Amino acid sequence: MTARVRFSRHFLKQYNTAPRNIQTAFDARLKRFFKNQHDPILRNHALRGMLSGLRSINISGDWRAIFRELPDEKIIFFDALGTHSQLYR
Repeated sequence: MTARVRFSRHFLKQYNTAPRNIQTAFDARLKRFFKNQHDPILRNHALRGMLSGLRSINISGDWRAIFRELPDEKIIFFDALGTHSQLYR
């Protein structure tokens, strides 16, 4: 993958307040994401409804990272990090 990664302020705040094991898990999943976006362990999938246009990957158990692809700019933009219930209220 040749895209660059960017993080929203909201994502960075969530990342910085997440438990250390979740931060470590996200870092590992991000490396895997850049090797193969569609690695089955990531469960990369499009979201629907109010989150249409965004995608989600599994981080650990109940934790997810929500992102969007900006193909014209070749950017992967991470918007949010949290548990399933926090993100999909």
